[in-house]
Amino acid sequence: MEVVHVTHEAVEKIGGIGAVIAGLVTADAYAENVSRTVLLGPLLDTDNPIEKRLGEGGTVLYSSLDAVAEPQLAQKFRAIERTYDVGIIYGRRKVIEPCNARQVEVEVLLVDVFHCNPDRLSLFKGELFRKFAVPSHEFEKVWEYEQYVRLAEPGFEALKAIGCDGDEKQLVLLAHEYMGMPLALKANLDGAPNIRTVFYAHEVASVRPVVEESPGHDTMFYNVLERAGDSDRTCEDIFPQVFGNFKHPLVKAARYCDHVFAVGDYIESELRFLDPHFRTMKFDLVYNGIPAERIEIDDKRAGKGRLRQYAENLLGVRPTWIFTRVARPVLSKGVWRDMGLCHHLERLLAKRGETAVYFMLGTLAGQRRPRDVLHMERAYGWPVTHEEGYPDLCGGEEVVGYNFDDFNRHHEAIRAVFVNQWDFNRRVCGMRMPEDMTFADLRRGSDLEFGLSVYEPFGISQFEALTFGALCVVSNVCGCMGFARRSAAAAGLSFDENIIEADFLDLPACGGIDELVGMSMSQREKVESREAKRLAKMVDKLLPRSDKVMLARIESGYELARNMSWEHVVRDYFLPSLGRTIS
Repeated sequence: MEVVHVTHEAVEKIGGIGAVIAGLVTADAYAENVSRTVLLGPLLDTDNPIEKRLGEGGTVLYSSLDAVAEPQLAQKFRAIERTYDVGIIYGRRKVIEPCNARQVEVEVLLVDVFHCNPDRLSLFKGELFRKFAVPSHEFEKVWEYEQYVRLAEPGFEALKAIGCDGDEKQLVLLAHEYMGMPLALKANLDGAPNIRTVFYAHEVASVRPVVEESPGHDTMFYNVLERAGDSDRTCEDIFPQVFGNFKHPLVKAARYCDHVFAVGDYIESELRFLDPHFRTMKFDLVYNGIPAERIEIDDKRAGKGRLRQYAENLLGVRPTWIFTRVARPVLSKGVWRDMGLCHHLERLLAKRGETAVYFMLGTLAGQRRPRDVLHMERAYGWPVTHEEGYPDLCGGEEVVGYNFDDFNRHHEAIRAVFVNQWDFNRRVCGMRMPEDMTFADLRRGSDLEFGLSVYEPFGISQFEALTFGALCVVSNVCGCMGFARRSAAAAGLSFDENIIEADFLDLPACGGIDELVGMSMSQREKVESREAKRLAKMVDKLLPRSDKVMLARIESGYELARNMSWEHVVRDYFLPSLGRTIS
């Protein structure tokens, strides 16, 4: 079987989809069953030199941008380039799974769509509208939309040029999110009998902004979703703002694919709410995997020791506990809920004479230069103190910075530190970080990992510290919670000592759909405050206060994680779903 992944992360990991592809293709079970893997996407920039065109260590076999043209490939690709007025880059690169460092080589096919044949493109857009109700004319000025429509035809022809044509072998084309949908629709129009198309739903892009932009967030939306199941009302009926979302028509067109893979339980419900046609489609849950690594208690102590030392260097206090959050500082992560829990937990810890430092690692502005970090550290005490504007708070990071400042002004036993950087070592985080600190310490040394998101289709990072014995507190709307429940039940395990499930959906007096849609911020905050008190009591009870408890937590965390690893995902979910797709 041959598999093509259509994605914007064909060359490098940018976000969650890149992590998913790395987890899939490096699994033993994947290699045993998939004979060929191609990553296909648009060329995102033209500035890279040829040695980095396909990422570090990539091998370019053909590139119209770099005058690399193996004769046999040139004969096939140049005809496509002339027809569609695009450029093509083809070669191979290594995909590395960061947790176990396993490497595999895959093929990469990029299409330079910064220019195109407008007449051919217009004809294709007309086909998309007439046959799939995709109104490209409404979003032509949105490059994030336009580039994937431009990718579809030349990308599909380039696949056929390298032999991925569904002729001799079965080909499955995985459209990762809305970005892959135009090419999937082109494949359907082509009519090749041995090509199957799958919409790989890492989220429902129509739904995300509805949840994020509504004052009631998940508390409102998922209660509406539950009630809408008993009626004929759809997402478009109740939330007409989706029509202005350029991703919406492509997600809706996923009903024309042969199959849908959903990374979380709620995604299936969200798609069926989006369009009634999804209610008769094939759906398969294909969860994401999480790291599974066994460590000894001394490894845990060493990682936590470095984190406690870092906290002491920053704040002058060596805390009892280390709390962590690794996430982009965006609204969907619900970081204010972390602070709400910490607010109620502080009193409980203070009674015991305990303290904690909460480290959040995440950025919206990319990795800062080490020299800028050193300047901020010397000038005003970054990352404890922040200033607005690059190289410090920018791009939306300001909200988290202000939130943490306010929290620290009113709390002493728990302090919050926002490290708006990427990676976790002295070179990028300043001289007050221990010299031997690594990102692994942030995971191994954590006592509690937060994940109280308002919209989180899966959430790999919420469970990354699970295998190291950390307590994980996670919203029940996160797709990873459904995976934890299923995996624990299948293996006869309990997660009550390792995972605390937060529920922000419980409304004492819940009205009808229209009343719920009008939920105010204050109504939602009452729910959050009540739940934060409950969660704080559970955290206080479950924090490991002896080596015996910590040893048991490490063992049970590893067993849970092992049953949620990428090997399990590929063997138990991904491959059976591929089989059903081609049957």
